[in-house]
This record gives sequence, structure tokens and C-alpha cells, in this order.
Amino acid sequence: MAREIPDLQAVVRTGTGKGAARQARREGNVPGIIYGDGKEPVAINLNYYYLLKRLKAGRFLQTLFNLKVEGQPDVHVICRGVQRDVVKDLPTHVDFMRIHDESRINLFIHVDFINADKAPGLKRGGTLTIVRHEVELEVVAGDIPDHITVDLDGKQIGDVIHISDVVLPKGARPTVARNFAIANIAAPSGLAASSEEAAE
Repeated sequence: MAREIPDLQAVVRTGTGKGAARQARREGNVPGIIYGDGKEPVAINLNYYYLLKRLKAGRFLQTLFNLKVEGQPDVHVICRGVQRDVVKDLPTHVDFMRIHDESRINLFIHVDFINADKAPGLKRGGTLTIVRHEVELEVVAGDIPDHITVDLDGKQIGDVIHISDVVLPKGARPTVARNFAIANIAAPSGLAASSEEAAE
């Protein structure tokens, strides 16, 4: 399931440099830049509260946006950095990179776990230990998956779920070559303790 591409509103920032950026902040905006795709960088402003709402919604750095700038054609971008105030942790500058729908980019994709009620290991009191809530994948920009799904059906205590056990969306592949773990089903603490005593 591919994500919908949300719009992001911005205006062109007149002037460049620290003075223009400070002026933008005084006027309630966050300065930013759009670069890439062999074109000249464009300085922009985003409304501070509008941007803050988007950041608080989550997954800002994992979202492909349709950037709408008045007087310019819409462009697909992905955020490549949010600079923040070191004291207040509030946004002070954003960087966006232009991309084509065919571009391949690295993004952290959320992991969903399903069928916990069909996992014998969990029914016996085991605990699902999630090693990675997100997995970095190389994906096609025009078809960014909303999530990847881990099916817990039939999983027993002691089972480890690796990236190779997951059916990845078409065109997506892990950025890491090794077969890393995403989660495991750990034994209940009482059962683990009795096993250790038996071993001794």
C-alpha cells in the first residue's frame, strides 16, 4: 500500500543569507531551501505553526511531499534535514531535496505486527520484543510504502523474525546486506529462570 502524497505549502523567500533568514523568523516563518535535480536552489519560507503541526504529526523525514510554491510548478520533495534551536528544540531551518517519482531513496519505514492472537508463543506467555520499530529501506520515490508487515501467525517462544522473513513491497530492498533481526518472542521471565536453573 503506497502512501498518498500530501501537499506542503510554502512561499518564495526574497533575499538570502542570515539577515533574510532572521527576518523570516521574526515574521513567524521558518526559512528553508529546495535543492537537487540539477536545478538552482530556491529559498522558501514555511509558516512556523503550519510546519510545527506537520512535524508533530510524525514521519516528516519519511514522507514524500508535493511542495506547492506560489508562482512555481509543484515539485515532489523529501525533507533531508530540520535544524532546531539547541535550547527550545524548535525548527529554525528546513532542507528539501527535489526528486523524481523514479528516484530511489533511503527511508525508514514503520513496521506493523499482525496476528499476535495466532502466535502460540505469545499465548503461552511469551513476550514480543521489538528490536526495530522502523527499518531503513531503499524505495522508489513514487511508490513509498506506508509500512511493512510482520505476520506473527504460528510464531513460537524463541523464534526470531529477520528481515528475510518479511515480504517487502515491490521495488523495496533493505539498505543493509546482513539478515538483521526485527523482533523475537522471548520466554516469560519465570520460564526463562526455571530453564536456567535446570541447565545449572
